[in-house]
Amino acid sequence: MEKYLTTEEVAALTRSTPSTVRYWRHMGKGPRGIKRGKRVLYAERDVAAWLAEDDDATVAA
Repeated sequence: MEKYLTTEEVAALTRSTPSTVRYWRHMGKGPRGIKRGKRVLYAERDVAAWLAEDDDATVAA
């Protein structure tokens, strides 16, 4: 079964605020979110892939 993270958990992983994670999602720059009721959850594998992609972009710059 896939593990899902909350916006707060993603914020803690990235050392940012939940509002920043929401902004990234809104702008299409963050991990893909899945709406479950009133909450947005993030598949752990999607967050890991997004973080790895972001690391690759940082190294290339």
